[in-house]
Amino acid sequence: VGERVLRGATARRARVQLEMGGKNALVVLADADLERAVDCAVQGAYFSAGQRCTASSRLIVEAAVHDAFVARLRERLKALRVGHALERGVEIGPVADAERLAGHLAWVDIARAEGAEHVWGGEALERATTGHYMSPALFLAEPGHRIAREEIFGPLACVLRATDYEHALALCNDTPFGLCAGICTNSLKHAMHFRRHAEVGMTMVNLPTAGVDFHVPFGGRKGSGYGPREQGRHAAEFYTQVKTGYMLA
Repeated sequence: VGERVLRGATARRARVQLEMGGKNALVVLADADLERAVDCAVQGAYFSAGQRCTASSRLIVEAAVHDAFVARLRERLKALRVGHALERGVEIGPVADAERLAGHLAWVDIARAEGAEHVWGGEALERATTGHYMSPALFLAEPGHRIAREEIFGPLACVLRATDYEHALALCNDTPFGLCAGICTNSLKHAMHFRRHAEVGMTMVNLPTAGVDFHVPFGGRKGSGYGPREQGRHAAEFYTQVKTGYMLA
């Protein structure tokens, strides 16, 4: 849709600003605090039922801690409470509507059909209150699987195994999207390198990818955005025409 809007606006020489979603990555290195990394993954991938353009649906984990991270994440997902969003203690509410729930369940079937390893969740849930509930789904995937390539916008994430930091960064950038990306590490060297070389508009270090400050610019690169950034002082650029004037005094 964004590409169609861009083509139409360009033909009319109209100014256009686009925010087109993403397939965001959270990189977990071997030196990371695993508890914090799991917390970042749960908050970034599953809270708000994954219905955020900044959700980290690709969890790229260094091989040395891959199995331990997956085991801890699975236990956290098993303990999450799914239900009415205003009920005390509930951590994940319903997805938007019946059509979206059906779509998310279809993604679970697609992941299984392509050979992704099912770790947890992905079932429709019944609750006392009316709503479209789904248990948070987790898969072990390969970079070519559709669940690792396409935006789902629901409570479904996949883990990709990386051999080292360089491989993890390459996997992070191996996407047509570029909205945001995060890294969990205790290495200042890797954190600073990631901030510069992740091909995204926003980076997070030891923080969930979802959840931003409205006072700073928001937006992405590649297939995730076009034009001046939203929010913050940069938002005024979209409404500003620059004029340069010369005068002989």
